[in-house]
Amino acid sequence: MNIQTKHFKIIVPMAILVIASLGFVRPEERSPVLNDSSDINTTNNSKEAEKPMPIYGNWKNYDSKNGLPGDKAYCVKIDGERILVGTHEGLAVLENGKWKTYTTDDGLAHNGVLAIDVDQATGDVWLGTMGGLSRWSTGKFENFNQMNSGMPNDLIYAVTCDEKFVWVATGGGAGSYNTYTRKWEIFTEENAPMHEPWTYGVCASKDKIFIAAWGGGVIEYTKKTKKFRDYVDPDGNMEIDLFPDDGVVHDITTGTSWANDILWVATYFGLSRYDGVHWKGYFDHDSGLASNFINFIKAKDDYAFICTDQGLSCTDGNNWVTYTTNEKTNKGKTIILNGTNKKELGESTSLAHNFILGVDIVGNDIWVATAEGVSHGQLKH
Repeated sequence: MNIQTKHFKIIVPMAILVIASLGFVRPEERSPVLNDSSDINTTNNSKEAEKPMPIYGNWKNYDSKNGLPGDKAYCVKIDGERILVGTHEGLAVLENGKWKTYTTDDGLAHNGVLAIDVDQATGDVWLGTMGGLSRWSTGKFENFNQMNSGMPNDLIYAVTCDEKFVWVATGGGAGSYNTYTRKWEIFTEENAPMHEPWTYGVCASKDKIFIAAWGGGVIEYTKKTKKFRDYVDPDGNMEIDLFPDDGVVHDITTGTSWANDILWVATYFGLSRYDGVHWKGYFDHDSGLASNFINFIKAKDDYAFICTDQGLSCTDGNNWVTYTTNEKTNKGKTIILNGTNKKELGESTSLAHNFILGVDIVGNDIWVATAEGVSHGQLKH
């Protein structure tokens, strides 16, 4: 079976769908809705919900014609005064107005860079690639793979730095690297509640790690106890969400992101928000979400930025702003949805493409990775 979009095709072995449909865990053994809110603030501040949504614009695009080594940008990270972009042809770095590309010729593990994070304590840049994990420090690359370390798999979809640990989501399970002891700990279906070892996303809160697992929903790891639990769609249906807001909207998850005591979960079938007591699901037919097919998610303060195959959406859980581009005219459109009030704004500039793969936000700047370049926008109001 194939999940296919205009620009990417995801091949799903039929055996995996069969296993996922039957459930690795029997329905009666599936985890109920999370009620352990030890590190989650459930206070609902109505004044915060009334804050205006941020609106970005004045887009400037970069591709192979003006700085990038190739058009396809998988991820982007703002690192102080420089911008790091993961492309299919290497790591592109924008610094002091100039682009520079780093490839395997410079020591990078693989030219396909899928994920980037920066250790705020050391300044080290960690790069998840199609052929291993690279640590970029003091101008040199140190590479980790299955052959020279205990890393679970060389295909790395996500990487996040959490104090002395570096967590990766890979095609062969999740892994945690202790930068002090230089040892790996691997988590697969053999020692964690995963249906399959494929993991697509990982994020950290103060006390927990949240892993997005293919067919396994969200895997939660408590740092203190080193215990796991899973959060799956309680209705167990792989086709539709039978009972709204009963848990994560689908077991095929593609990303997790944590901010302000809220967990956001991306799937290929919609979006989930969790405040420690209640789950809330969002779909493109009942909200301002651009598309149910979500590639990546980034939580920042009170907002979630959702990267879909039909544009970039931003929400606070109630209100929405979506950015799309007309691929023929290169004109942009901003769609604002406040409750039932919808407004569309035409823009003279736009995102490089509607197929969004990554995003990062710092201060008044937003950078967006797309299938045909990377876009820089500025906060308008």
